[in-house]
Amino acid sequence: MTSETPNLPTPDQIRRSPKVLLHDHLDGGLRPGTIIELAREAGYENLPETDADKLGIWFREAADSGSLPRYLETFAHTCAVMQTKAALFRVAAECAEDLAEDGVVYAEIRYAPEQHLEAGLTLEEVVEAVNEGFREGERRAKANGHRIRVGALLTAMRHAARALEIAELANRYRDNGVVGFDIAGAEAGFPPTRHLDAFEYLKRENNHFTIHAGEAFGLPSIWQALQWCGADRLGHGVKIIDDIEVAADGSVKLGRLASYVRDKRIPLEMCPTSNLQTAAAASYAEHPIGLLRKLHFRLTVNTDNRLMSGTSMSREFEHLVDTFGYTLDDMQWFTVNAMKSAFIPFDERLAMINEVIKPGYAELKSEWLFQQTVSTSGSVLA
Repeated sequence: MTSETPNLPTPDQIRRSPKVLLHDHLDGGLRPGTIIELAREAGYENLPETDADKLGIWFREAADSGSLPRYLETFAHTCAVMQTKAALFRVAAECAEDLAEDGVVYAEIRYAPEQHLEAGLTLEEVVEAVNEGFREGERRAKANGHRIRVGALLTAMRHAARALEIAELANRYRDNGVVGFDIAGAEAGFPPTRHLDAFEYLKRENNHFTIHAGEAFGLPSIWQALQWCGADRLGHGVKIIDDIEVAADGSVKLGRLASYVRDKRIPLEMCPTSNLQTAAAASYAEHPIGLLRKLHFRLTVNTDNRLMSGTSMSREFEHLVDTFGYTLDDMQWFTVNAMKSAFIPFDERLAMINEVIKPGYAELKSEWLFQQTVSTSGSVLA
């Protein structure tokens, strides 16, 4: 439900608003120019384009196939140039810089350490290089007048057999930049229960984890992620809409799984543009986020893969504002939801909400209010 005050944000206000990002892949957010330079340094000759603008277009067009497996193939090129400490450091630092420039104040960035071992790095060296890069990016952002805090999510690939090893790695670094664990990759044929030992381990260690579920596969994937594995959050989760019936008169009936997700306030990491690319939704107007927002599910807005989707947090919100008429109040609601759902301690989440997010939106709303006052005064004087 939107505010009665029609305080629709402008693109500039959307960019300046404090935003929280929970679902973003490190290897899906590289700058095209960085890919080209790193490929040259590594001797990687398989890039489809060597011009930065053309390469960016290629990634977006390749990801627009409507197929999750085809979408995932684009990562072969980004992972190929992320095999050294220096490359991982650079990519992580630029990630933090780019997000801060876009108004993101808190981000959890995920990546799979097992995909960065081809040049001889150990899992530990991968994690430490990325963590150092994030810290450098935070410092650069601060020097440029922006504030951001970045936490890492270590991801295991669901088609592989290293989930427990990666979960143990995440637990070892949980006080050193890593805030949680995830599994990713093609859902069909690779249910989350294949990695039940990793999730049981994390629960015993009182650690946090999210699971990609309900993106390209349906309700069974969501059910397993929650009831068998015990996920704290759902990556995407758009298929929960399959458990909701909308009658001709507009009345809505939730199935038991959908009711459980809403009643338990399980966060859904929605990625609208990415969902369109993988055919999880047909259009922004038809994306489940519209109905789920009205039904008060705990929704968050995310980018997934900024390079492949040609997107940013600001662009995602612009699409939602244009499609659903969301206001600054709605944006604040999504942002507070995300901060509540972050994998950092409660007192730190609360401080971010009360000292950064709410004041930031209050300032933006006051801008709109004064603009309206000036406009009204001008019309009276005229």
